[in-house]
Amino acid sequence: MRTVVELPDGPLELNDARWPESLDDSGSAASLPRLCYAAAHVVMDADYGGINHSNDRPGSAAEIAAHLDWDATMAIRRRIGTTGMGIAEAMDTAQRFALGWDAARQLIERTGKLQLPGGFCAGASTDHLTRSETTTEIIDGVVEQIGVIRAAGGVAVILPMPRLCELDLDEDGFVEVYGEIARGAGDGPLIVHWLGPMFLPSLQGYFPGESFLRIMRANPERYRAAKLSMLDHALEVRLRRDLLQRDQIMLTGDDFHFGGLIAGESSSIVESTGTTEFDGRMIELGDFSHALLGIFDAIASPAALAMRRLAIGDRAGFDEIMAPCELLGQKIFESPTRHYKTGLAFLAWLNGFQPNAMLVNHEQRSRDHAHLLQVVRLANDAGAIADATIASTRLARWLESR
Repeated sequence: MRTVVELPDGPLELNDARWPESLDDSGSAASLPRLCYAAAHVVMDADYGGINHSNDRPGSAAEIAAHLDWDATMAIRRRIGTTGMGIAEAMDTAQRFALGWDAARQLIERTGKLQLPGGFCAGASTDHLTRSETTTEIIDGVVEQIGVIRAAGGVAVILPMPRLCELDLDEDGFVEVYGEIARGAGDGPLIVHWLGPMFLPSLQGYFPGESFLRIMRANPERYRAAKLSMLDHALEVRLRRDLLQRDQIMLTGDDFHFGGLIAGESSSIVESTGTTEFDGRMIELGDFSHALLGIFDAIASPAALAMRRLAIGDRAGFDEIMAPCELLGQKIFESPTRHYKTGLAFLAWLNGFQPNAMLVNHEQRSRDHAHLLQVVRLANDAGAIADATIASTRLARWLESR
């Protein structure tokens, strides 16, 4: 289905997300050649439109949680799950720390009950604590949340903790904290998350010196994977190759360069060098990244199709689908990067996946009109418009309201 919408900068012909037949084969969750998690956003109910929260005047966690649209939020996760991807729950894309731990715990437990074929992981931190003055309190707090995530059937992601920077921990201090978390967490895989200051300014200087690699090298049986969100292709490749020596998995969090990182630094197919067990599944190893990405919230369907092309050795087909997805990611995550959730929620609303485009603390207001129109054009090119009729109707209504 095609339909034309008149935009201020010229007409846009919206197309249903259909790739040529040669690229549009179906597949099961098992056919994805990479371990993939989509970091999903949350949906607010209609009544939240009348609540005067903002990034400058945020609401309390309890006030915000009272206005979550749980049905629509879980529908987002079920839809993504049909592609074979897992869900990364209660992380930055879900505005985790504005929601608070009580709502985050509900997200984790509700997602666990979905029994998604691709499984789920979830962020573990210390936001349930009334105080975290010492490293002992921080370690115990993280371990407690790991237990909740595992009980729900998920893999814990150790979220970055700005408090470690506030405490002015040096390289040895970081190594000690993460070592104690690994020892306290007991059996089961853990994922270490390294998030850059472009997402959260208070993380400037996180993992000082060689602390990240020292942590991963010291605990390969526990820290089975890492998510890197530094938007630095060369750094990711260097770290990935170090992890590979111990059968550890690199999950790219680079929403700018994910296509090449997932496929590997070659114009052809990068061969697997073996497999490793992770969360009950056998995962291929090689000089390539797996993925835990916020942009997957918007492109789960085309990205899954691209990876199925990769699985059958069609690198050209992978690139054809993934290249426009990367351009969309670069626009949605452009500076100031921390406002990327606006584009994700807007596209989900435009596609008819949710009844409004609101975000926690009304962060949807953080991007301007021109930015969102470019997001729509690039989403159309990327095959991320699910239904052109629905999208055109909603887009026309949105333009009239400007």
